[in-house]
Amino acid sequence: MLFDIPWAIVDLETTGGHIGRDRITEIGLLLLDGERVERYQTLVNPGKTIPPFIQDMTGISNEMVSGAPSFAALAEALLDKLKGRLLVAHNARFDYGFLRNEFRRVGMRLQADSLCTVKLSRKLYPQHYKHNLDSIIERHGLVLPERHRAMADAEALYGFLQSAMAELGDAAVRSGIEAVQAMPELPPGVDARLVEDLPDLPGVYAVYGQEGQALFVGRGGNVRAKVVSQLAQDGKQGKEPAIRLPISRIDCHETVGELQAQLLENQLVRELQPFYNHRARLATDLCSIQLDMVGDAFVRPRVVMADQLDFSRTAELYGLFRSPKEARRVLADLASANSLCAAVLGVEQVTSRKGAGCSALKQGRCRGACVGHEEPMTHNVRLLQALGRIKVKAWPYAGPVAIIERDEVTGDAVEHQFDRWCYLGSRIDGATGLQGTPRFDLDTYKLLEGWLKKPAEGSELHLL
Repeated sequence: MLFDIPWAIVDLETTGGHIGRDRITEIGLLLLDGERVERYQTLVNPGKTIPPFIQDMTGISNEMVSGAPSFAALAEALLDKLKGRLLVAHNARFDYGFLRNEFRRVGMRLQADSLCTVKLSRKLYPQHYKHNLDSIIERHGLVLPERHRAMADAEALYGFLQSAMAELGDAAVRSGIEAVQAMPELPPGVDARLVEDLPDLPGVYAVYGQEGQALFVGRGGNVRAKVVSQLAQDGKQGKEPAIRLPISRIDCHETVGELQAQLLENQLVRELQPFYNHRARLATDLCSIQLDMVGDAFVRPRVVMADQLDFSRTAELYGLFRSPKEARRVLADLASANSLCAAVLGVEQVTSRKGAGCSALKQGRCRGACVGHEEPMTHNVRLLQALGRIKVKAWPYAGPVAIIERDEVTGDAVEHQFDRWCYLGSRIDGATGLQGTPRFDLDTYKLLEGWLKKPAEGSELHLL
């Protein structure tokens, strides 16, 4: 029998999709104990207005919930019903996250194993592309009195499980459940409570060691899931480095949009210099290349430093580099790829012997500018063509701009201000002061240049 342990099939209706800021409007539960099924449903007063499009989708209006109990009034009895049960839901992280946050607001703790029926459907029916609830209802021929109401959707999940057992057998469904629940375990020494308290929200996180030193800064659309995945790598190669030092705490900063997350991540990496962030260990002597015309009519590159020159107000810069060494390496690569003279570019010193050329001349990779075989004008033109591909772009606006990101469900907004590729700071929902450190840096330049090429959906740019 599949239901030989207590289950709770859960579906929630909410005021929106943000687990932190939205609230529950309806709860539907199917409590399964072997053959016994208990049904529990209730509307919930969310304490905030239900957006019109959510009302249209669910059929739950503000008038319907105005006289319903608050979650706080239901919490004790609801927690008692859920204790010791496997929590089953379609997109279980969403429903579990909403419930957990609601319980935390009233000083209670929900701790439960969960099963996501989206993942289970993918595991049991890999031949199908869609696994949303509408597709499952249609595929299994489930008949419901209504859709997007909590109890009806919970009944749909119960019907899906019964249909899968009838089609595939209890053993196959049980095997699928075990595979879906085989979540990575945290390594020894990592307190599970550090991860449990992280939000299922977009944001930036910072991991700290036992001595208070920063170990890693990262970001994710679901911070808790991202951290669990990273900590559970157990030596395997992942997108993020495996953290092998003892951890004392994990801080999280919620963000509205991806640009806010990237800006904050860049800022924390600079400030904290975390051990496992490779970028933090790179030299941070920001520099670029300017061109000088000397007495012999050759245009010669010169490395200039950002701490001596305001890059945000300097035209005709070529490339942004984290160190002079990196800048000289790029010049050497340009010389090699374009048959330019490394001596003229300043990346090679020729001997004082009269008529001596650069090393590339002997190998046929220099056209002889160093020994008078190529005219300065010809060499200058080729150098400018080669450098043109890495020229720092001019600021495309007359003054500063603001980029506004919005949460498409809640409407919450964050404003980021920039001028001449410099990040000036951010503010949330019309606050008066900007938060952040104004500066020109390579990461911000690359981030903003990329955004201007392809603005994120739902974001806006305004001239200030």
